[in-house]
Amino acid sequence: MFAIKKLLGGLLMPLPLLGLFALIMLLLAFRGKRPALFLSFISLATLLLLSTPLVANLIIKNNEPAALAFNSLKQPKIDKIVVLGCDINPNTALSANNQLGNCALTRLVEGIKLAKLYPNAQLIVSGGGYQKVTNSSLMYKTAINLGINKNRLVQNPAAMDTAAEAKLLAPALVDYKVALVTSVLHMPRAKDLFTAQGVEVITAATDYHNFAVLPWHKQLVPNSQALHVVTQYSHEVVGKAWISMRRWIDPEAL
Repeated sequence: MFAIKKLLGGLLMPLPLLGLFALIMLLLAFRGKRPALFLSFISLATLLLLSTPLVANLIIKNNEPAALAFNSLKQPKIDKIVVLGCDINPNTALSANNQLGNCALTRLVEGIKLAKLYPNAQLIVSGGGYQKVTNSSLMYKTAINLGINKNRLVQNPAAMDTAAEAKLLAPALVDYKVALVTSVLHMPRAKDLFTAQGVEVITAATDYHNFAVLPWHKQLVPNSQALHVVTQYSHEVVGKAWISMRRWIDPEAL
């Protein structure tokens, strides 16, 4: 069920969705279906537009509020710091930090920064993985290499998505001051899932973007980074829709 959910969710992202649609329309066009050629053009044009920093910025600029970043001046005490998992690239020939993707590294750096600001706080690194390598284990090793005492660290390797992270961690977090570290686009959904488990969190968002500062000529040229960010946003839209559907079917589901 988990793999099917991830497969279907992945296919709804801009690149596979619009790419596959364009391919199908082109095949129909070759069979004499002229409207299909027009639809294929629209699909590819939309994909290119979504890949421009200009359009990407229009999509995300109101979805990355600075208010979700952590403000230490407002938080005299933090008991637990939770760093949610992200992308990994398992390769036993490399060190732990080199097996963490950019998203995971960005989150971990924020978590370690908070751990040094609050030396009595517990640092919880979360996330499952594949090929017998977990996000949490790579974060754990990297945190130790960067000076965090292993006695302060706790792993949560069994969770394969945010809902599972919230459910598995909730018993250890209730009634504590908890800083939640994740990407800013992911934060609203993550906070919602933790709140549903009875855990009030203090947001510590990271992984911000600002394509508006690019020179105008660069904003008009499609690139993979802009498409990646739009894909992240699309993932959150699909994720929120999935949660709403599950809760509509069963209010206690998530």
